[in-house]
Amino acid sequence: MNIAITAGKTPKGVYEKLVPMVKGNFKNVHYFNFDEIPNPLGEYDVTIGNLRRQFLTPAEIEEERIHPLTLDNYQEQDQKLQDMGGLDVMMLGLGGDGHFCGNLPHTTNLNSWTERVDWSLEKMQALLKAEGCEVPETLEQCFYVTMGPRSVLHTKKIVMIVNGKHKAEILKRILTEEISMDCPSTVFQLHPDVTIIADEDAMSAFE
Repeated sequence: MNIAITAGKTPKGVYEKLVPMVKGNFKNVHYFNFDEIPNPLGEYDVTIGNLRRQFLTPAEIEEERIHPLTLDNYQEQDQKLQDMGGLDVMMLGLGGDGHFCGNLPHTTNLNSWTERVDWSLEKMQALLKAEGCEVPETLEQCFYVTMGPRSVLHTKKIVMIVNGKHKAEILKRILTEEISMDCPSTVFQLHPDVTIIADEDAMSAFE
């Protein structure tokens, strides 16, 4: 079983419940991250560092079952996944602008595989700050890498977690608007097996 999982605030409660269930069990599961942001001052880059803190280390996942997407190997990611039988499940959140993974509005296109997204110094600094990282005045790497829409849509099952009233309007948009990279998560209308888990606040725009 190959699973891509997300970091951040959205899945915090999920991981608190999963860690004791997973620890010592499910030895056939391999874990992937679907985007990565360089962290110039950290031991690990941003996404894999957060995943280790939130889930991989507490759940005692062996290193041989962790397959990081990195700034160096992203060009081999899609072939690697294909050789391993593809992703069975991807668990992700919904960005306030409708983004998923690193697919912000108009940074990738519908046919994008895993790719590099070049970013301005100011946007990279803002991204690092939002992730709680120490932000230097200059950066050598003003880019991040992400699985693109085409890569993600090859996953067999998508699970999207959405919580909070601030996500209500964007959740409604991704389910009702035409597919467009103005609101990237509308592309999930093309996928045959998507489960959205939302709390009452996130569902409030449908009342």
